Amino acid sequence: MRISGYVIVVLSIIVSYYLDFSVHARPVVLVLSNDDLNSGGDDPGVGDSSDFDEFGESEPKSEEELDPGSWRRMFEPDDDSTVEAASPQYYSGLHKILSAASEGNDRLMEEAVEEIEAASSAGDPHSQSLMGFVYGTGMMREKSKSKSFLHHSFAAEGGNMQSKMTLAFTYLRQDMHDKAVKLYAELAETAVNSFLISKDSPVVEPTRIHSGTEENKGALRKSRGEEDEDFQILEYQAQKGNAAAMYKIGLFYYFGLRGLRRDHTKALHWFSKAVEKGEPRSMELLGEIYARGAGVERNYTKALEWLTLAAKEGLFSAFNGIGYLYVKGYGVEKKNYTKAKEYFEKAVDNDDPSGHYNLGVLYLKGIGVKRDVRQATKYFFVAANAGQPKAFYQLAKMFHTGVGLKKNLEMATSFYKLVAERGPWSSLSRWALEAYLKGDVGKALILYSRMAEMGYEVAQSNAAWILDKYGERSMCMGVSGFCTDKERHERAHSLWWRASEQGNEHAALLIGDAYYYGRGTERDYVRAAEAYMHAKSQSNAQAMFNLGYMHEHGQGLPLDLHLAKRYYDQALQSDAAAKLPVTLALASLWLRRNYADTFLVRVVDSLPEVYPKVETWVENVVFDEGNATILTLFVCLITILYLRERQRRQVVVPDPVGGDVAQPLDADVAQHLAAFPR
Repeated sequence: MRISGYVIVVLSIIVSYYLDFSVHARPVVLVLSNDDLNSGGDDPGVGDSSDFDEFGESEPKSEEELDPGSWRRMFEPDDDSTVEAASPQYYSGLHKILSAASEGNDRLMEEAVEEIEAASSAGDPHSQSLMGFVYGTGMMREKSKSKSFLHHSFAAEGGNMQSKMTLAFTYLRQDMHDKAVKLYAELAETAVNSFLISKDSPVVEPTRIHSGTEENKGALRKSRGEEDEDFQILEYQAQKGNAAAMYKIGLFYYFGLRGLRRDHTKALHWFSKAVEKGEPRSMELLGEIYARGAGVERNYTKALEWLTLAAKEGLFSAFNGIGYLYVKGYGVEKKNYTKAKEYFEKAVDNDDPSGHYNLGVLYLKGIGVKRDVRQATKYFFVAANAGQPKAFYQLAKMFHTGVGLKKNLEMATSFYKLVAERGPWSSLSRWALEAYLKGDVGKALILYSRMAEMGYEVAQSNAAWILDKYGERSMCMGVSGFCTDKERHERAHSLWWRASEQGNEHAALLIGDAYYYGRGTERDYVRAAEAYMHAKSQSNAQAMFNLGYMHEHGQGLPLDLHLAKRYYDQALQSDAAAKLPVTLALASLWLRRNYADTFLVRVVDSLPEVYPKVETWVENVVFDEGNATILTLFVCLITILYLRERQRRQVVVPDPVGGDVAQPLDADVAQHLAAFPR
């Protein structure tokens, strides 16, 4: 993308969260210039407005309709949907796969795969999708990229959205943007259709269950659902009549947040009670519930009533819902684009990002206004800057079609993917976290592995971390039963690598360590250096230090003490906590430069080999229960003798030469002192 010297618009698009609880999102920075704007965008003949059918004629669909073959039935069997989107044989096999992973039952897993394989051969697309997953991971079948791709291709043609996500990510990794963009465009459209009508759905990214090599206890503590102490306090406050607490609990149940299982009935209950207490935010959500028919019969008239009440209470995002109903003609006498525009403008006047987005759609399509693509682009920029996900979708379309912005398939693919990852299939992450928190590591691994195949970076790193952290207890299934050490290391290595390709610096660092130490792969200093370079490009201090060490010793990189010092200095600049190791490394460089090929340098070089032996000796000998007791008593004895000697030396004795008079001694001290010869 070129950057013009005239007007540079730096748009820091950060997917933010506007509710009262914390949710982390990936920052995305978009740099645009005048050269990126398509001068022909205002021509009505450029592009077809039907390509931007934000306000189409179709009614909102349920998640089961949007994601046929969804795994939801396995985790939310009491859901209010009655859609039958897959064969009983498929659900039977899926149930057995999840049960086998939980129980660590390799025979049941083989039985499940055989059942799924039979349904796949009969032409069931969702079973074909599962077989693509089986061949892609090497689970009870020999790993085969070609067979995995073939099964996912058939499944995608049959309408399986998870296979479409997998194929799109496969094309993206191979830089085949022309093919990836078509699939991601369809997936992003499906995701947008699952969003709410008046405001953005919460940006709930998959929880990273690890922080570096350790478990992310802080994030996990906030995801324990009804067992979380904070939730129990909130529930107690709600039961005592606190309207804000009622609203929050309703919100948690409506979206399935904080580790809670989504429950529209409970959400409706708490929103209704909050409304009785005059809570306006609940009014807006009740409008959403009736508009979508979530847990209740769809009723646009009631939806309009609740949204109107919320707008009167100052919830400006509710204006968007009202405007949407007027555009569609739902709950009102007829479509009225003029009124819709007025409501959207009211939202814009109060800095509501969805208002900017909706006005952008009106100007883009020429609904109730003269078509003005440039004006639409401005509104989309403002909305995207505030984190409105639908604005990402429209910008992706503009990059894709060349309407308003110059055609750029790479940018279009990236933005489509960002939106597509928020589709109904993202619920897999919630179920995986729920399983992990219950100690069901095997089921969590299966779910994260499925999402990893679909291109979710957090799921890739979570699955890899489970394999490394839990080892045999991860319930990893290989070609012939449980994974061998080699299969497990190779699978983790592949997952870390995919996560590193998507910007995970910790994953790149672990890949470098795997090549450097030969963990799960052949030792290769050159590839280790490449992985460290990738992590270094993301300002990782450990990677910088490792590159300095490799330059210092000529491992995979040219022997260059000057470059080694530069990397050590960069590590310290990047992270102040690196001061001690960097200081020791610089001391080693000084010795190497001034005392090359001496005994002292050889001693320093031998330390990496000696340290593991010393560590093993300490663990096996010093920390042995009997030896540790003896060592502790010996240390205590030495300490007592040292303190007694120190006490004797601190006793004040009269100076026989000086004229100063010493202070009188206590009787006890004098008695002890008399025992020593002068």
